[in-house]
Amino acid sequence: MWAEGQDTCISLGVMLCVVLIAGVARVLIRRHTRSTFIRVFTAELLGTFQQCCCSHELQVLSDLGPANPSWTLTVIYFLSLVHGLTLVGAVSNPCGVLEQLSLEQMPLWLGFLKIFAQILSSAFSRTFMVWVWSLGVSKRHFVERALKCADPIRIPLPEAFLVEMLCSFIFHSTVMHFQEVRLKFRIHMQAALITFLVFSGGNLTGAVFNPALALSLHYQCFHELFFNYLIVYCLAPSLGIMLMVLMFIHFLPWLHNMNRINKNE
Repeated sequence: MWAEGQDTCISLGVMLCVVLIAGVARVLIRRHTRSTFIRVFTAELLGTFQQCCCSHELQVLSDLGPANPSWTLTVIYFLSLVHGLTLVGAVSNPCGVLEQLSLEQMPLWLGFLKIFAQILSSAFSRTFMVWVWSLGVSKRHFVERALKCADPIRIPLPEAFLVEMLCSFIFHSTVMHFQEVRLKFRIHMQAALITFLVFSGGNLTGAVFNPALALSLHYQCFHELFFNYLIVYCLAPSLGIMLMVLMFIHFLPWLHNMNRINKNE
């Protein structure tokens, strides 16, 4: 029991160190760099790095307490709060960039820059966590974790596709409709929503709905089952974004206008 508690404290400490490292790097870059290009690139780089590293260590925590899933969900909630508070201005999700591009909220070159930074950071975060685990600070830290494919897809491929698509649709739709809510309330709403989605779909696909995060967490699976993982973790959440834009930006306003015209007639 004491050993498990010690390993849990070590994992929490690793996540805290990652958040502090990313935070210090962000402060230094803001103080010493005026270039918008560099600031945008490093914001996505550090934001994705923080999310991916913490998610890697969260998998270690979930292995420590599989009989008590409420503990893992509690950590997910508070970790989502930390990300919401510290990663303001960073998207850290290619699907979020795709949404902004679809809504014409950023130029195309900026979208590609952000996605490039996110993919680059997902690979770097994986390498960093392999190095951390190689230190063997905890009994649960071993390099073999990253070298095997722990397949998170536990349902048929079409159903897994639907789960990731719906998670992406629900999350980004909710975030879009609560943009005007105060930050201190909005981050709690987002954290609760993420926790709920992980609770609902975590045992089915992992409920990742973030291609960069999925690539970092399941790189070995992408290598072995590339097309399956491309469909579930890249195409599905991207389609969820497209459906959200079509429904809330095009179809529903068109339907409202048609109803208004019919009433006027």
